Amino acid sequence: MKTGRDDTMSDWQPHTLRAKEWFESLRDQICAAFEAIEREAGSTARFTYTPWDREEEGNERPGGGVQGLMKGAVFEKVGVNVSTVGGNFPKEFAANINGADEDNPGFTATGISLVAHLANPHAPAVHMNTRFLTTGKAWFGGGADLNPPIPYEEDTGEFHAAMRAACAAHNPTYYEQYKKWADEYFYIPHREVHRGVGGIFYDHLESDEDDAWERNFAFTQDVGKAFLDIYPKLVRKRMNSAFTPEDEATQLEYRGRYAEFNLVYDRGTIFGLKTGGNIDAILMSLPPRATWS
Repeated sequence: MKTGRDDTMSDWQPHTLRAKEWFESLRDQICAAFEAIEREAGSTARFTYTPWDREEEGNERPGGGVQGLMKGAVFEKVGVNVSTVGGNFPKEFAANINGADEDNPGFTATGISLVAHLANPHAPAVHMNTRFLTTGKAWFGGGADLNPPIPYEEDTGEFHAAMRAACAAHNPTYYEQYKKWADEYFYIPHREVHRGVGGIFYDHLESDEDDAWERNFAFTQDVGKAFLDIYPKLVRKRMNSAFTPEDEATQLEYRGRYAEFNLVYDRGTIFGLKTGGNIDAILMSLPPRATWS
């Protein structure tokens, strides 16, 4: 699948286009892996892809994206979105973005965003996002975090081990630094709880110079590859587990907290809404069912 405005992107910055190609490739690999799990469960569920075009007055190449969505027997709801957009931030929002301000609101952004909510309460929900942005600066950001309604220490350990290995291949300080960042970021202050069992979160990996760009691009690719390797294994381990009505009630209450975080605190949600993104794609992170006590 391609974004809706590829014909207008040929003169975009080469780094943006290279990152875009990787994010689309990773999307295709992840969707194929998730569809394979559905087939193993006897389901015929497949991803549906909906291209969308961004609009911005006076902008001839605002970009767009593709929303990928699947609802199946294992994945109750999973969205895998890729977008590549460019233009100008609203002036009141520009000051919140690295390298932008009211006088220099221009930007490009390309990235992949994934959220999966599983049918079985014992199988962990997950979030993964990696991205490349240019303003007056250029940088990578992203990460992945596990969000099980019913946590298992074994699963948490395996997920973190995968993220640790991806980090260690590039910098021995990355894992502890980015794990701490994830713990601080994925926290719901009004509940005084973390959203899940963590992972890694990084941002503003400055990539203005070619060597820095290549280094940070390689790291970002390895985060995506690590996710693709570990998460399907965790799903297969738990997707056929027996569960009780009490387990499902725990899952739905947890999903309510997940929704609260994404609607109140999540930077990606705010960024998408402030930059004229596709509303359905932005809010695909919300669970299909949730409860509040």
